[in-house]
Amino acid sequence: MVAAGAASLLGVVSWVEELGDQAQAHIQQLSKAAGEDDHFLIRASKEFSNPSHLLELHTQAILDMTYFEDNKLVDEDFPEDSSPEKVEELISFLSEPEILVKENNVNSESCDLFGDELLECLSWRRGALLSMYCHSLTKRREWLSRKSNFLQKYLVDGISYLLQMLNYRCPIQLLSAGIFSDIHVLAMMYSGEMCYWGLMHCAYQQLESCEVDTGVSGAGCTLHKEPLDFREVGEKFLKKYVFVCEGTLKEQEWNTTNAKQILNYFQHCYN
Repeated sequence: MVAAGAASLLGVVSWVEELGDQAQAHIQQLSKAAGEDDHFLIRASKEFSNPSHLLELHTQAILDMTYFEDNKLVDEDFPEDSSPEKVEELISFLSEPEILVKENNVNSESCDLFGDELLECLSWRRGALLSMYCHSLTKRREWLSRKSNFLQKYLVDGISYLLQMLNYRCPIQLLSAGIFSDIHVLAMMYSGEMCYWGLMHCAYQQLESCEVDTGVSGAGCTLHKEPLDFREVGEKFLKKYVFVCEGTLKEQEWNTTNAKQILNYFQHCYN
């Protein structure tokens, strides 16, 4: 056990050091606005600590380094010529921490190494990015007529990340609805919207063989997967969104108009 733990630690340290050598290139590529090295990455490249601490620092660095490019793509409404490559790059970069754990066979559950909040943040950033990208794509009629199969893939991937986020923690009390923050509320709405776009623009296609977790009450880190059904998943999360926003969160005045319109579409078009 000691030898295995040491090997895992050395693998993480080696990988973080390698990342440190690439830091400048990544920062220049992802954010020209970054005038200095990311302080999380600096700490990670210099400290010899336990795997959990190193992974935490590395993950925080990745979240920092990708934030600028995320916002830049949104502000520019995802330029058609360059966005596919940039979105793919960002998704890949935000997936690196989890891949690192698997590749180095770190002897612990991912949840224990990262912590729930960081895992949720990684899934949220990927899911929200794809949601915003898909929203932009649904406004491009010519593009949809030629490449709606790509939209379907982005939707399935985005929904998968958001549902993964909503299932990391086992909820308690208001938390019994799986709501830990405003981000969780947004994740339910984004998931419902993407399911709506999937039915609107990809219903005539055969759904790709993709499995995602569709639970709504929290499932820790062990995910039960089943084939994605746009309508079923969309109804499940939008009903929950409306219930929470018009119930416990009523004083916060969340808007449920769009959610109700989509639910009405589900009911009238598919009954």
